[in-house]
Amino acid sequence: MPNTTPLPDLPQASARPPLGVGLIGYGYAGATLHAPLITTTPGLVLRAVASRQADRVRTDLGQAVAVVDAEALLALPAVDIVVIASPNLSHAPLAAAALAAGKHVVIDKPMALDAAQAQPLLALAAARGLQLSVFHNRRWDGDFLTAQALLAGGEAGPLGRLTSAQLHFDRFRPQVRDRWREGDGPGAGLYMDLAPHLIDQALQLFGPPVALAADIACLRPGGRSPDQFTLQWRGAAGLRVSLSASMLAALPGPRFALHGTRGSWVKHGLDGQEDALKAGHRPDPAQPQGWGDDPCHGTLCTVPDGAAPDAAPLARAWPNQRGRWPAYYAALRDAVWGLAANPVPPQQALDVMRLMDLGAESARSGRWLTVHVAD
Repeated sequence: MPNTTPLPDLPQASARPPLGVGLIGYGYAGATLHAPLITTTPGLVLRAVASRQADRVRTDLGQAVAVVDAEALLALPAVDIVVIASPNLSHAPLAAAALAAGKHVVIDKPMALDAAQAQPLLALAAARGLQLSVFHNRRWDGDFLTAQALLAGGEAGPLGRLTSAQLHFDRFRPQVRDRWREGDGPGAGLYMDLAPHLIDQALQLFGPPVALAADIACLRPGGRSPDQFTLQWRGAAGLRVSLSASMLAALPGPRFALHGTRGSWVKHGLDGQEDALKAGHRPDPAQPQGWGDDPCHGTLCTVPDGAAPDAAPLARAWPNQRGRWPAYYAALRDAVWGLAANPVPPQQALDVMRLMDLGAESARSGRWLTVHVAD
């Protein structure tokens, strides 16, 4: 069964003292995604940033202390929460060090290089009584929230019994760029970058698979790591799911395509919150309705209620819900305060890593693999 845990709302900061946040890494993810969301969340204060780009940190975030490395940041008593936005190779060791230092931890996806690296972090966080969470922010995309609402009614919902689903995350970047994400080191490549998003969304919407198969490839001239993948899985009730991403899709596939016994919903175009942050826009916690609008609505095509069994389905525009990335850090803050649940519990992030490991194994072997309960 799909995960039916309701997504956290935007909790209001209490009168408690603010929580100090330390950010490790000020590359794309740290500067574009994490820092703006942290600094606009009531109850959180960005105390320090560990980065070699000290001048950039001071220019962008005058109130934050620029420190030379993670060790110096972890030694700061004013830091309660450590956010890890460094290269993927460093996620697990930095998380372990932060937990050992008594800090709550947020890890940018992926949680680690594999499940074997990720597993010990759960025990360490539990032993220390600390929150460990992974930034699966795409749970708060407007299109994902819309898909979740459409599926909430199960077979009684507008789509009926869901039979197949496709989730795409396509781009067109034919030139290989000189950055670690497109290099040949551990944690590089599109599979490590985007499969965590797609797998996490699919788990939340459809529940776990019973079997899966993957194809992972490097197709761009001069490419040094995977730049395209397709992950297929079979659900317990026969549902077919296809997750794919490509760096060579000038005409991207639909972001979501859900098909059921009563109709379909298809949505093109990526949620715009990342582009808004990149352009310098910031969410205003006092006016949440001003954030996350996606004017590229989907299309719902269903058989009208009460129509004859052979009636033709009717297509109509289906408005998106607003995207709500700020809800992640607001809920994380309240989880640290003991007022709310962890927005992305570490076990859920570990489940993503286990399926990623199986996908990589399937791509190497060329076989469908069974997903056991122990996985």
